Amino acid sequence: MSKSTSTVLIVILLIFTFPIWIGLAGGIFGLVMGLFGAAIGIIAGVFGAIFGIIGEFFGWIFGGVFNCNFYTPHFSFPRPLTLLLIILVVVLISRSKKAPVK
Repeated sequence: MSKSTSTVLIVILLIFTFPIWIGLAGGIFGLVMGLFGAAIGIIAGVFGAIFGIIGEFFGWIFGGVFNCNFYTPHFSFPRPLTLLLIILVVVLISRSKKAPVK
Protein backbone atom coordinates (compact mmCIF):
# COMPACT_ATOMS: atom_id res chain seq x y z
CA MET A 1 0.00 0.00 0.00
CA SER A 2 1.43 3.33 -0.95
CA LYS A 3 1.49 6.45 1.17
CA SER A 4 -1.10 8.25 -0.98
CA THR A 5 -3.56 5.34 -0.68
CA SER A 6 -3.27 5.40 3.11
CA THR A 7 -3.87 9.15 3.15
CA VAL A 8 -6.95 8.80 0.94
CA LEU A 9 -8.35 6.05 3.21
CA ILE A 10 -7.78 8.18 6.29
CA VAL A 11 -9.48 11.19 4.65
CA ILE A 12 -12.47 9.05 3.60
CA LEU A 13 -12.72 7.59 7.10
CA LEU A 14 -12.65 11.08 8.62
CA ILE A 15 -15.32 12.35 6.21
CA PHE A 16 -17.71 9.49 6.94
CA THR A 17 -17.20 9.57 10.71
CA PHE A 18 -17.31 13.38 11.01
CA PRO A 19 -20.98 13.48 12.20
CA ILE A 20 -20.14 10.98 14.93
CA TRP A 21 -17.26 13.15 16.18
CA ILE A 22 -19.46 16.27 16.14
CA GLY A 23 -22.17 14.38 18.08
CA LEU A 24 -19.69 13.10 20.65
CA ALA A 25 -18.20 16.56 21.12
CA GLY A 26 -21.67 18.10 21.53
CA GLY A 27 -22.72 15.40 23.98
CA ILE A 28 -19.62 15.83 26.12
CA PHE A 29 -20.03 19.62 26.08
CA GLY A 30 -23.69 19.26 27.13
CA LEU A 31 -22.77 16.87 29.93
CA VAL A 32 -20.09 19.20 31.30
CA MET A 33 -22.39 22.25 31.13
CA GLY A 34 -25.21 20.28 32.79
CA LEU A 35 -22.97 19.23 35.67
CA PHE A 36 -21.74 22.81 36.04
CA GLY A 37 -25.34 24.08 36.15
CA ALA A 38 -26.27 21.41 38.70
CA ALA A 39 -23.37 22.47 40.94
CA ILE A 40 -24.51 26.09 40.79
CA GLY A 41 -28.07 25.00 41.58
CA ILE A 42 -26.96 23.00 44.61
CA ILE A 43 -24.94 25.93 45.95
CA ALA A 44 -27.86 28.33 45.40
CA GLY A 45 -30.22 25.88 47.12
CA VAL A 46 -27.98 25.63 50.18
CA PHE A 47 -27.76 29.42 50.43
CA GLY A 48 -31.54 29.65 50.03
CA ALA A 49 -32.08 27.12 52.81
CA ILE A 50 -29.70 28.99 55.12
CA PHE A 51 -31.39 32.34 54.46
CA GLY A 52 -34.81 30.69 54.89
CA ILE A 53 -33.87 29.27 58.27
CA ILE A 54 -32.46 32.64 59.41
CA GLY A 55 -35.61 34.38 58.17
CA GLU A 56 -37.82 31.88 59.97
CA PHE A 57 -36.01 32.54 63.25
CA PHE A 58 -36.49 36.29 62.78
CA GLY A 59 -40.15 35.58 62.06
CA TRP A 60 -40.42 33.66 65.32
CA ILE A 61 -38.77 36.52 67.23
CA PHE A 62 -40.86 39.31 65.72
CA GLY A 63 -44.03 37.23 65.70
CA GLY A 64 -43.64 36.27 69.36
CA VAL A 65 -42.28 39.51 70.82
CA PHE A 66 -43.99 42.17 68.72
CA ASN A 67 -46.94 40.04 67.56
CA CYS A 68 -46.59 41.09 63.93
CA ASN A 69 -46.87 39.03 60.76
CA PHE A 70 -44.69 39.65 57.72
CA TYR A 71 -47.00 37.54 55.58
CA THR A 72 -50.14 35.50 55.95
CA PRO A 73 -49.69 32.20 54.14
CA HIS A 74 -52.64 30.01 53.17
CA PHE A 75 -50.92 27.04 54.80
CA SER A 76 -48.60 27.52 57.75
CA PHE A 77 -46.36 24.67 58.86
CA PRO A 78 -46.52 24.33 62.68
CA ARG A 79 -43.49 26.09 64.13
CA PRO A 80 -42.72 23.55 66.89
CA LEU A 81 -42.74 20.82 64.24
CA THR A 82 -40.39 22.91 62.09
CA LEU A 83 -38.01 23.30 65.04
CA LEU A 84 -38.21 19.55 65.69
CA LEU A 85 -37.37 18.80 62.05
CA ILE A 86 -34.39 21.19 62.12
CA ILE A 87 -33.04 19.57 65.29
CA LEU A 88 -33.58 16.10 63.79
CA VAL A 89 -31.66 17.01 60.62
CA VAL A 90 -28.78 18.48 62.63
CA VAL A 91 -28.57 15.35 64.81
CA LEU A 92 -28.62 13.02 61.81
CA ILE A 93 -25.93 15.02 60.03
CA SER A 94 -23.72 15.13 63.11
CA ARG A 95 -24.08 11.36 63.63
CA SER A 96 -23.22 10.55 60.02
CA LYS A 97 -19.95 12.53 60.15
CA LYS A 98 -18.59 10.67 63.17
CA ALA A 99 -16.09 7.92 62.38
CA PRO A 100 -17.08 4.45 63.59
CA VAL A 101 -15.21 3.31 66.70
CA LYS A 102 -13.16 0.14 66.24
